[in-house]
Amino acid sequence: MATYLHVVVFLWMCAVNLARPSTTTDDNSLHFMVLGDWGGIPIYPYYTPDEVAVAKQMSIIAENINASFVMALGDNFYENGVTDVNDKRFQDTYENVFKAKSLQIPWNVLAGNHDHYGNVTAQIAYTQKSKRWNFPSLYYTQKYTIPGSNASVALVMIDTVTLCGNTHDNVLISIPPQGPENPKHAEDQWAWIEKQLQDTIKDEYVIVAGHFPVWSIAEHGPTKCLVDRLKPLLEKYNVNAYFCGHDHNLQHLREPGSSVEYFVIGAAHIVENSTEHKKSVPKNSLQFYYAEESKLGGFAYVQERESELHFVFANGLDSKDIYHAIIKPRSFYSVRNTSMKSTQL
Repeated sequence: MATYLHVVVFLWMCAVNLARPSTTTDDNSLHFMVLGDWGGIPIYPYYTPDEVAVAKQMSIIAENINASFVMALGDNFYENGVTDVNDKRFQDTYENVFKAKSLQIPWNVLAGNHDHYGNVTAQIAYTQKSKRWNFPSLYYTQKYTIPGSNASVALVMIDTVTLCGNTHDNVLISIPPQGPENPKHAEDQWAWIEKQLQDTIKDEYVIVAGHFPVWSIAEHGPTKCLVDRLKPLLEKYNVNAYFCGHDHNLQHLREPGSSVEYFVIGAAHIVENSTEHKKSVPKNSLQFYYAEESKLGGFAYVQERESELHFVFANGLDSKDIYHAIIKPRSFYSVRNTSMKSTQL
């Protein structure tokens, strides 16, 4: 009996190890971290327990995988952004919290609704003061070549507030975007997005990132203008994934028959358990939902391994991997019409 149990345990451990992506350093791959809605609080100590926990666990994983950069998906400073480029929130909420050596890597930043309540131009200007804060304009493209290959990853960082308008949030009511404040600026960005996607035809991976979700089952739910205008572009240009925040939990959605993966990564400063809009997303599109308030927030990391991107959700309590999805290269879908596989750990 003991021998039989040993065999069973051994086989189970092998299965777990096969399902779990490696977190060892590989200098011939591209690895990066992703977080959203991480911006602390506007009063002392200017950070939350979840934010501190996420920063610690991110630093551990970033060191283990030799992360090359961070994607920060908006709501960088709660509740009303910053006032100017010298605002102490840059130090109190960002520099003094995400201070580990492994996180002294480029941070590709975009703006959320709370950033637009303040001086978002000051956040762009902070790029000139910080060695790692990369926020050159409200929307921009960043490209990375996967070491040891000709494959590349294109990040198309967009500003969803300019596109759709801002929200009106308070403790009593949350009003979704009602349309762009400046329609011309919105149309300029829509044209820019399509041009960027046209220019990524040779990139193996294209990730579009914004603050507002296309699809979400949580408090804020889907963003109508993104469903109407961004989703068709993602599908037309065979984009691999859309990353966002705004809702304070972790989600993975994929529409049946579509290869576009939608990830909500908005749990870095607080977790909120809401499924208010579970009937507002396409049927059978929800692949994963996580809102464990006791686990001190959540974030994601991505590893390039064996010509695939391994996307992993982790919590802020102990950096345990809680979900794993595989993002296939675009060339995979040019020869095979199949859905990306995902596995819950």
